[in-house]
Amino acid sequence: MGGQRAYDVAVIGAGVFGAWTAWHLARRKQRVLLVDAYGPANARASSGGESRIIRMGYGADELYTRWAQRSLAQWKELFAATKQPLFLETGVLWLAGDDDTRLRQTSATLKRCNVAHEELDAAKLEKRYPQIGLDGVKWGLFEPNSGVLMARRGVATVVEDAVRLGAEYRCAQAVNPTEAGRVEHIGTRNGERIPARQFVFACGPWLGKVFPDVLGSRIFPSRQEVLFFGIPGGDVRFAPPALPTWLFQEDEVYGMPDIESRGLKMAFDRHGERVDPDTQSRIVSPAMAEAARKYVARRFPALRDAPIVETRVCQYENTSNGDFLIDRHPEMENVWFAGGGSGHGYKHGPAAGEYVAGQLLDGARAEPRFSLDTKATTQNRAVF
Repeated sequence: MGGQRAYDVAVIGAGVFGAWTAWHLARRKQRVLLVDAYGPANARASSGGESRIIRMGYGADELYTRWAQRSLAQWKELFAATKQPLFLETGVLWLAGDDDTRLRQTSATLKRCNVAHEELDAAKLEKRYPQIGLDGVKWGLFEPNSGVLMARRGVATVVEDAVRLGAEYRCAQAVNPTEAGRVEHIGTRNGERIPARQFVFACGPWLGKVFPDVLGSRIFPSRQEVLFFGIPGGDVRFAPPALPTWLFQEDEVYGMPDIESRGLKMAFDRHGERVDPDTQSRIVSPAMAEAARKYVARRFPALRDAPIVETRVCQYENTSNGDFLIDRHPEMENVWFAGGGSGHGYKHGPAAGEYVAGQLLDGARAEPRFSLDTKATTQNRAVF
């Protein structure tokens, strides 16, 4: 590759942010190379696994509501064009307990953004969703047009379509750039050189390892355990449309209905221990399995003795407060970071890729919340 013409942009990391960044750049006729060490949405990646929620509700945080709106439209356009039915409109149900401040804020924001939603009092919830244990639930908010993105296959589809648009994809492990100023090329573990005018590192939980001096103390990869509970034979109460995707913010729990016969999916939305994405155990802990069993028995009484049929251990790549990190390297003028998904980033892939392309090609106005300067070295989560 020594004498080859430089790419316009090399994107390192084929997760959801990197894939959509490459897609948007390729659509704008840039010569793009997308590189990933393990493959698009691989088993170690934060974009891996089968499914992710796409919801519009973000409390009073209108920025992410509008990004979710923009992203859902682009996901649907892509899936329609590629004939890949990878968005499932299950609806998303928020459940409120005694402290319903955030849900009240969500309702107001959805009104301002013209997002279809419905408020359900306890009586309506009980009538519509008798399979849910509603103790402690005061009311609910339902987003009928939100739902589930099929995650791993979704990223693969974005990469395939980016290649159709002219991007190149290569499985290779990039070597950390070290020179200050302008980076002319990066190397790979097998000795290749990748020349490019600009570089975007969308490495998810690996960002802190790739740039230890700048990001080692600002990216917090946390262990997240996900479990699937088997549904009783012939029981359709836990599949859509009978059961939507659901979130109970006060319990810090979310889940999905029985999709593609995988079982009821649930996970705690609390940040787990800090981990290394290359070396952490991918086996669910007995303590988490027990906590999940107890929660499912409480909220879904018919699943009290349901078997755990599948588990997954992944990781969030948290910033200090949950805002994304999309900014230029402070010492390498043509190197950009695109990450900090913080457990809620998957849905926003299209808008994130569009934003990165706008920064690189148009010098578009930067969102201050995404800047490196706003990323602290201690965690204080503010985005849910």
